[in-house]
Amino acid sequence: MTMMVARDGVKWLSGLGRCNFMGTAHFSRPRQWPRKMSIQCCSDRPTRQGNLSSFYPHSLVSLPSEKLATRALWTTMSSQPVPTPTPSPTDNGKTRTSMADNMVPGESEVVFVDFWANLFGMRVLIALRELGVSFEYIEEDLSIRKKSDLVLRMNPVYRMVPILIHRGHPICNSINILEYIDEVWGHRHAEAGGTQLLPADPLERASARFWADFVDHKVFNTEMRLFKSKGDDEKEAAKGELIRQLRQLEGALGDKNFFSGDEFGFLDIVVIPLSSMFRAYEQQGTFALEVECPKLMRWEKRCKERESVRSTLPDEEEVYRMHKKWYGIE
Repeated sequence: MTMMVARDGVKWLSGLGRCNFMGTAHFSRPRQWPRKMSIQCCSDRPTRQGNLSSFYPHSLVSLPSEKLATRALWTTMSSQPVPTPTPSPTDNGKTRTSMADNMVPGESEVVFVDFWANLFGMRVLIALRELGVSFEYIEEDLSIRKKSDLVLRMNPVYRMVPILIHRGHPICNSINILEYIDEVWGHRHAEAGGTQLLPADPLERASARFWADFVDHKVFNTEMRLFKSKGDDEKEAAKGELIRQLRQLEGALGDKNFFSGDEFGFLDIVVIPLSSMFRAYEQQGTFALEVECPKLMRWEKRCKERESVRSTLPDEEEVYRMHKKWYGIE
């Protein structure tokens, strides 16, 4: 059974059914918003034991016209954080989402599919919120081994999230999504007095893309080595390489407020989700980023002053616990 409800102008579509897994999505938020959104993920399929690859490949899908699978909690959002649904017991003792009944059913023009702890998907959320794009959010539960029908149909090549769907058409790969968002909505943001995400200068755009590729193909690979390393020597080697790469990023930042200068932009959005793992890096590698990369840490604090970032990045300890589970770390 599917129930559509709404509260505070935010639309929800929740699927009710047998539930053997509780997924909790965490969103940093301004003071007036609650911090957590609990999701009842309905499935009787086995949970995934390993393979973090579902977090990191970044691709997208297109929205089917038929009813979506009941394993997702579907919510329409603007650039604001997700409000917390109020749980209420059902007749059989299970819990469900209880909200007001003033929602008008209908598909959104922009739909985003992701998992709350996916660093790649956080980029897309920040970009949408930074440019003030209203969107509908679908949580894809990556603890379930088999992907949802939505992802399988709409991203048959990679079968991965994040997924942006604009007017029924898929856009794949988190970097590609950011550029698409900028091309479609960035000019409107610029006309309102802001700036587009990518720099206007072609050389600066090329540099931003270079460092984005560096993060995706160097830093994330080294992160995985650090988490999966066996023995002190292997861990020390991975730690040293990760620190070196973070210092290279710090060198690209220099003394600027943000990577592109005084304006928060494309490369900041690409890199800032990494900060959700900074504490994990320190705990796994036993080092202090404030000592190793002080400029990068000051940049992190500046980014987190922005509403788009604050309302997107989840609790760091929760992200660390989730990654430890995926990496099989005790």
